[in-house]
Amino acid sequence: MSGHSKFANIKHKKEKNDAAKGKIFTIIGREIAVAVKEGGTDPANNSRLRDVIAKAKANNMPNDTIERGIKKASGELGSVNYEHVTYEGYGPGGIAIIVEALTENKNRTASNIRNAFTKGSGSIGTQGCVSYMFDQKGQIIIDKEEYEADADELMMIALDAGAEDFSEEDDSYEILTDPDEFSAVRQSLEDQGIPMASAEVTMIPQNYVALTDETALKQLNRTLDLLDADDDVQAVHTNLEE
Repeated sequence: MSGHSKFANIKHKKEKNDAAKGKIFTIIGREIAVAVKEGGTDPANNSRLRDVIAKAKANNMPNDTIERGIKKASGELGSVNYEHVTYEGYGPGGIAIIVEALTENKNRTASNIRNAFTKGSGSIGTQGCVSYMFDQKGQIIIDKEEYEADADELMMIALDAGAEDFSEEDDSYEILTDPDEFSAVRQSLEDQGIPMASAEVTMIPQNYVALTDETALKQLNRTLDLLDADDDVQAVHTNLEE
């Protein structure tokens, strides 16, 4: 994947989210709800909740908002039960798309996501139709502007913590982990004061596909914009060459 600036992509996403802070806060709030439901309210004993809190702080979510989300998820403020659902399909030019959502109304979510694909001239497929083209990995991105130490030293720290792979881009470093090792690696880097621009378990394409037709690109972006605006949608993964 050399030649792809992961951090540039993340900065682009952050800029979009900064224009609509409510969206990213909604995403994180639902992740908090699921983490608390699965592992309890104490971050010391709930690694998933620790990871979500770290993500919340990286996105400048206020501490009182985080605490309120935890209390709500524990039932103290009237909790909502969210269900994780995944949709797979194709956009124009055969671009593979995976959509992850957390919802309390699967019928509404399915209808909205199908509508987003249709309006962008894409189509939803069956489970597994495109996910085989992706690998689930823990991905940590470190901005070179925020970390000025030696790259080899960072690589050794990451590998010693349990990372699988380390790569260097023009503006960032990328650390990949097994999903089961992600929390431990992220915590180890945090404990050593290493700033992380992004840290999450995500789906990484095995190969990227270029889309040169302008009409197809506009159609794909219409689908992606509609998905981005949907509060139920937590993450969208594609194999589009940025």
